[in-house]
Amino acid sequence: MSHDHQHNELNKTGIAFKTGILLNIIFIVIEIVYGILANSMALVSDAGHNFSDVLALLFSWIAIRLSQKKPTLKFTYGFRRSTILTAILNTILLIGATGFILWETIRRISHPEPVDSDTVILVASAGIIVNGITAWLFLKGRKEDLNIRSAFLHFVADTLVSAGVAFSGLIILLTGINWIDSAVSMIIIAVILYSSYHLLIDSVSLALDAVPDNIDIDAVRSYLTSFDEVNGVHDLHIWGLSTRETALTVHLETKPMTDTTLISNIQRELRNRFNIQHSTIQIEFGSQTDNCNECN
Repeated sequence: MSHDHQHNELNKTGIAFKTGILLNIIFIVIEIVYGILANSMALVSDAGHNFSDVLALLFSWIAIRLSQKKPTLKFTYGFRRSTILTAILNTILLIGATGFILWETIRRISHPEPVDSDTVILVASAGIIVNGITAWLFLKGRKEDLNIRSAFLHFVADTLVSAGVAFSGLIILLTGINWIDSAVSMIIIAVILYSSYHLLIDSVSLALDAVPDNIDIDAVRSYLTSFDEVNGVHDLHIWGLSTRETALTVHLETKPMTDTTLISNIQRELRNRFNIQHSTIQIEFGSQTDNCNECN
């Protein structure tokens, strides 16, 4: 990926984050005000959920900006890792937001209160539009970055939740059964916990230097052993430098003496074929596996 192309992608990502944050802050204020006026816990709880998503967007945007700062003598990889830490923080915030929602929903189930169904339907319908637009903003970059994927999944879930809230308002309007509002709140909690679980697993895996999900390590090993010059591959490690960048180190045993041309060709193909941007390749003439204490 060229520097100019990467710069343009980051600018587009920044616009998506800023637009998403602004749209959702406006909608959160509307949702809280009308949720209180309509006495709808479903609307208030959805506002709490959306607020946690706005915080997640804000932290993700800051982390992506930090990840572009130049390395220092102390932080020789720069601050790329901040995007992984932010993904974990976002997940914790998302789970924490369910606490208030769950507490108030349980209270409402025990003591159902009248709900203004017309207001619920109107505001939740607006939420479908706002969340749908926000999810669309992150549609393109969701496969390349965990933070962007989390933003996309959050707002797809929010769109479905808003649809559920609007549907609950319709049911209350038709039947007068007010506990439906609390039941939808419980569904919102289930959606939050489900999406949070998978995001937490992915984030912690990256923090523990697991091979990123978009990398097939067996395919990488097969590629490295496909060269006539290569006699063996060992000490192969692949991990995420950030939610967007991947690093690799490997020892290659070669039959003949080789020059830097082989290394350059492999590094180029690792970038193009596997999207591994940073690779360090050590060439070993002959077999030195027996001398390697950490080979895999």
